[in-house]
Amino acid sequence: MGKRADGRANDEIRPVKITRNYISHAEGSVLIEFGKTRVICTATVEEKVPPFQKNKGLGWVTAEYDMIPRSAQVRIIRPQTLGKINGRTHEIQRLIGRSLRAAVDFGKLGERTIWVDCDVIEADGGTRCASITGGFIALFDCCRYLVSENIIKEMPVENFVAAISVGIINGEIMTDLCFSEDSNADVDMNVVMNSRGQLIEVQSTAECNTFSKEEFLKMLELSESSIEELFLIQKNAILEK
Repeated sequence: MGKRADGRANDEIRPVKITRNYISHAEGSVLIEFGKTRVICTATVEEKVPPFQKNKGLGWVTAEYDMIPRSAQVRIIRPQTLGKINGRTHEIQRLIGRSLRAAVDFGKLGERTIWVDCDVIEADGGTRCASITGGFIALFDCCRYLVSENIIKEMPVENFVAAISVGIINGEIMTDLCFSEDSNADVDMNVVMNSRGQLIEVQSTAECNTFSKEEFLKMLELSESSIEELFLIQKNAILEK
């Protein structure tokens, strides 16, 4: 495999740093950094559930996602200024919510909701994957808080969850795409998995050129090995005091 613009090999993820307890008010919070991509993830407990979960004894996990105005190269207009959430933001926050719900036993959580808010403060590609990976740590710490306060009896988090982007650029398969790579990719793919080796979601798109089943499987294999690295980083992070 060749070297990339930032010196990485094609199968090498960017340096990942997780800073826990980043926001003092939240039951769980992290600052997660994938290279220059930085996202603040907070988890908040709300003692109620959506109407479709009422009187079932089951909890819920949902997510919101946003990018601060100068997280990108060009200023992003705030949703409240536009009067609506754009389609990209809506799609990403639904992905984050689906991904994190796959980690939780709602029966053990009880009739309460955990909101995971992901705010991108600097974007250099892979913001949705960083949000899922960091959001999981915030969710885990929030649930650990609920157990420590005797609000719930058992830890409801059953699996680790992480996500990575992979793609094909100039015929080469690469993992953890930065912005310059993502914006020039022939194929772009986001993969979410749990620590049981099960897929939660795969988003794969031919941006410029079509791709073969063989290339798809190679991207999936590379994403799996990259996510295994992220699980190790997550596990080390939650063991820190």
